Amino acid sequence: MEEEIETANQLMVELLQRMNVEAEVNSSLKEGNVCVDITGDKDGILIGRHGRTLEALQVIINRMVNKRTKEPVRIVVDIDGYRSRRADALARMAVRVGDRVKTTGKPMTLGPLNAHDRRIIHIALKDDPSLRTESIGEGLIKKISIIPS
Repeated sequence: MEEEIETANQLMVELLQRMNVEAEVNSSLKEGNVCVDITGDKDGILIGRHGRTLEALQVIINRMVNKRTKEPVRIVVDIDGYRSRRADALARMAVRVGDRVKTTGKPMTLGPLNAHDRRIIHIALKDDPSLRTESIGEGLIKKISIIPS
């Protein structure tokens, strides 16, 4: 696994250099995934709107690394702790919207969201017996509906 960590780190450094972004890259193994943490002064550019640029960077680096390694490995890219901040914000939003759904008795739809973000909302509301969640749509980017039980 050391080879995959080093490959991911090296390729991300090279990719950022080609993008003319000065940043520090640290790679490690966490929960079976290779985590690439980036810190720098242009984190807003690298994260993009709703994390879309970050997701694109993750897809690119996954393809690049898996093309060079023998065993497939999952690479998770994070920039200045954005993923945990985004997860907290989504969970808080899900609870707020869930409270509004319980008050009005009418379902509400959020999105479009990627699979990771939808999962956070499903998990945030799974223990509430008066609500249920449902993904709506086709493809990778779907909406999520919060429905009173």
